[in-house]
Amino acid sequence: MDLGIAGKRALVCASSKGLGLGCAQVLANAGVNLILNARGADALAVEAEHIRTTCGVDVETVCADITSREGQYRVNVVAAGIDILVTNAGGPPAGIWSDWSREDFESAINANMLTPIAMMQAHLPSMIERKWGRVVNITSQSVKAPIPSLGLSNTARTGLTGFVAGVSRQVAPDGVIINNLLPGIHATERSHYLDGAAAKMEGLTIEAIKLRRESSIPARRYGTTGEFGAICAFLCSEHAGFIVGQNILVDGGGVNVTL
Repeated sequence: MDLGIAGKRALVCASSKGLGLGCAQVLANAGVNLILNARGADALAVEAEHIRTTCGVDVETVCADITSREGQYRVNVVAAGIDILVTNAGGPPAGIWSDWSREDFESAINANMLTPIAMMQAHLPSMIERKWGRVVNITSQSVKAPIPSLGLSNTARTGLTGFVAGVSRQVAPDGVIINNLLPGIHATERSHYLDGAAAKMEGLTIEAIKLRRESSIPARRYGTTGEFGAICAFLCSEHAGFIVGQNILVDGGGVNVTL
């Protein structure tokens, strides 16, 4: 399917690995020129060059911490006038309710709620002016079904979901479409970290935890970054103009809900 976005320009945050990189790769395959952001300069440079070589699109990079104001400023200078924004940031640590301080909650809220809000506020005005734009926020399945060990993430990402519910409907008349993608368990460094944390807590091997988590998913496997990226790219496409303010699970059926 032709997504109709060749020649558009996209910013993909936290895109040197994992789900962010998966989104960037599929957008590049669709002919979208990219701005990639991440904290690790070496990995960012390697992935940017790979995408340039394989997809033939323009790729700019900004090595910065997107959760800091200084990092946001540096990224936004390069990304001025983008057509597509994909927000993304690493999730906060796992634990239990008694582990987390006020500072832990403030850090999680800054990274996973306030940062994507700030990025939208920076780029929505130019999208509205041009009467076209796409925003995809990578959040978590935990906004549909909270995960006890991820209370920090549950809190911050649910706040972002509430913000998007309102603003997406405010900007839709101007051709600007905002949606959230809710990943379940995908084969990324984050899932490996969570498997390891659970293994340590329960005294089991990482392999045992992974097998147990796979068995809890109706698809009986972890997702891939490529299939996640394909869904993101569709939501960024010309064909997604009537999908507004939705929270779309990409979890292999792991969250057992009717609606």
